[in-house]
Amino acid sequence: MPALSFQLQHTDSHSKARAGILTTDHGEILTPIFMPVGTVGTVKAVTQQQLVQDVKAQIILGNTYHLNLRPGLEVLEAAGGLHQFNGWHRPILTDSGGYQVFSLAAQRKIKEEGVTFRSHIDGSKHLFTPESVMDIQRTIGADIIMAFDECPPYPSDYKYAQDSMHLTHRWLDRCIKRFEETPPKFGYDQNLFPIVQGGTYKDLRKASAEYISSKNAVGNAIGGLSVGEPPEMMYEFCAWSCEHLPWEKPRYLMGVGTPWDLLECISYGIDMFDCVMPTRNGRNAMLFTSKGTINIDNKKWEKDFSILDDALENGVSNYYSKAYLRHLFKAGEILGLQLASIHNLSFYLWLMGQAREHIIAGDFDGWRREMIPVLKTKM
Repeated sequence: MPALSFQLQHTDSHSKARAGILTTDHGEILTPIFMPVGTVGTVKAVTQQQLVQDVKAQIILGNTYHLNLRPGLEVLEAAGGLHQFNGWHRPILTDSGGYQVFSLAAQRKIKEEGVTFRSHIDGSKHLFTPESVMDIQRTIGADIIMAFDECPPYPSDYKYAQDSMHLTHRWLDRCIKRFEETPPKFGYDQNLFPIVQGGTYKDLRKASAEYISSKNAVGNAIGGLSVGEPPEMMYEFCAWSCEHLPWEKPRYLMGVGTPWDLLECISYGIDMFDCVMPTRNGRNAMLFTSKGTINIDNKKWEKDFSILDDALENGVSNYYSKAYLRHLFKAGEILGLQLASIHNLSFYLWLMGQAREHIIAGDFDGWRREMIPVLKTKM
């Protein structure tokens, strides 16, 4: 019996936004939720203690492709899985490596059997199959693991998107078979999420969502969006995919996005998000705040001694000034990258908490409409 359960608590009356509780063997997750990305077992520049105390993260991501290369399965198994290895004792989700099928296009070959990757580290060849991806994720030991899929690029013609979708579905059947044949390794349950594909074609998206739904998994993911298509198209296909997924199961939109993307997609019924944007943009001097975005490199902040964001209650955002953080970036100090990353992640988690409160209060849609223009403001 899967350990994951999902309880829907409140639904917004003017949109399809929902508030719920996801329960795993490593704890509860209040939805909607943003999941910081820890590709190789670490959220870049942020310690596990900071993730708990400042960011207030409830679940983080790891990546199957990258963890398989470094530190490798022998180390992870000896450690007792990723939770023990990195000291994060809350829930973890692992991506299957399907995104690397898309992002490392120049270094891979796709066949029915699986995908052959050439390592970006040393050029060695590695074959990822649905079966091996399940085995690798068993060894990593995440609470939620993803099916192996192909993520078609944008734009893709209809035949490519259709063939890719059918391949993803065949791989899903193999993933499920292998998952059901193999027990978890570390004394707690794992949960498999299939992924909706279909490119930017409504009939394919509908067919994929219906096929995925027929597998009766504990949760479902929407993939293949935010890969270069215009935001309006991403919104359209996110909403369309949600319409054809089970209402009572959690929905995870992979790789999205800006703060305003998150609020928009919550209104369509998305419960879970991940993206490298808060940390990557933070390391490049872009801050997300409750009043808009800041390029902390700009001279206008040189003598601005106000705190980063008075809406956030963490040891970075309401302690350090804009002038000081700008100084750290200008001086090339590593601390600047860390503080910006913690601030941005804290903001994303704060925003999800605010969305949840407004869903429960019954005024989410009005708040969202007011909030999105504020978030887009360039300060």
